Amino acid sequence: MAEAGILVIDGNRAATREQQIAAGGQPSGEGYVQVLKSLAPVSCDIVRPADGEVRFPSGSGLTSYDGVAITGSALNVYDGGAHIERQIDLARAVFAAGVPFFGSCWGMQVAVCAAGGRVRRNPLGREFGFARRIELGDAGRRHPMFRGKPPVFEAITVHRDDIEQLPDGAVVLASNDMGLQAVELRHGPGTCWGVQYHPEYSFSEIAATALRYGAALIEEHLSADRAELEAFVADLRMLMRDPRDRRPGGIIQACGATQLAGAAGVAVLAAAPLKAPPRLKGMKPDELH
Repeated sequence: MAEAGILVIDGNRAATREQQIAAGGQPSGEGYVQVLKSLAPVSCDIVRPADGEVRFPSGSGLTSYDGVAITGSALNVYDGGAHIERQIDLARAVFAAGVPFFGSCWGMQVAVCAAGGRVRRNPLGREFGFARRIELGDAGRRHPMFRGKPPVFEAITVHRDDIEQLPDGAVVLASNDMGLQAVELRHGPGTCWGVQYHPEYSFSEIAATALRYGAALIEEHLSADRAELEAFVADLRMLMRDPRDRRPGGIIQACGATQLAGAAGVAVLAAAPLKAPPRLKGMKPDELH
């Protein structure tokens, strides 16, 4: 079976990737590639438009790929700047090329802006750790991305922004009390499936993210103090070692059982291309439920 070619657009700048590594996590692009390759026979290239102009491998371009995935990012799209505009322009080009793509968190926000929508700072505040009670709407229950998914579920998340206005033609698939959680975007010949949460994250990755955001989480009263934050991180790392360990109580245990079978966290990504070629169609969407 030939490998499908996937382009991974890393949304973070180099400094943020280095901070995530220092906290015990992975760089966003390489982490995405690792998860995709664990799910299916794929070959992946990474581009980093936040760091500079995009250069594709010799002899290739967007239409050379079977699908595109856009990672999360610590950036805020409304801040503007060349490092953000390059990503929006690239997402517009993906839509125009008709290459199916998937966006996690920042990736969904960039796709929304590329298609004509708007992103804002969420007036409800930051959503961090586990997004609670994400509920599929009627369209979501019928959507192939959520085939076999429970109608209400939890998911690993970290974001401060949300969607203020959807572009024309958008289909809301899921939401919770914090806002929109999943959408299908159709723009020109292209289609994007996007989620506000991070199906690609493992327990250890959100643990590293908690350490990276530690001061902000305490300041925003999402953690009482450093000791509570470090206890949360310890529980996450214990569950990463053994997802069946029942000692951590409360939200972590509940969410671990609901979303992260085996603490993998991303089967949806490999199935994201809506019009994937036959070699991609065997990848099951949302195996983790």
